[in-house]
Amino acid sequence: MNLVQKLKSYERKIVFMRWEDTEEYGRIKYVGRDFIEFEIIDREDLDYHEVVLLNPNLIIEVIIASPDLDRVVVEVCSNLPSLENKRNIEIIESEKSE
Repeated sequence: MNLVQKLKSYERKIVFMRWEDTEEYGRIKYVGRDFIEFEIIDREDLDYHEVVLLNPNLIIEVIIASPDLDRVVVEVCSNLPSLENKRNIEIIESEKSE
């Protein structure tokens, strides 16, 4: 099994990836035969701002499980709007329009 085949099972998962002289947290968006589409997480606002297409031969390391990675996943998930918050926003917006 080669790296591309293994990474295919981690599509849409948050990982830590190191390639060339760069290292970033992000989500593997797509794994193709000759490239990997990787969305980088901005650590300031925990949102995706940059997409990188990587040659698999340049990848040095991919961390799929670690305490630090778990912390990033929790931070990203905590910034997602909850269903209750969405309802509250809809109520406020409907009251403004009346």
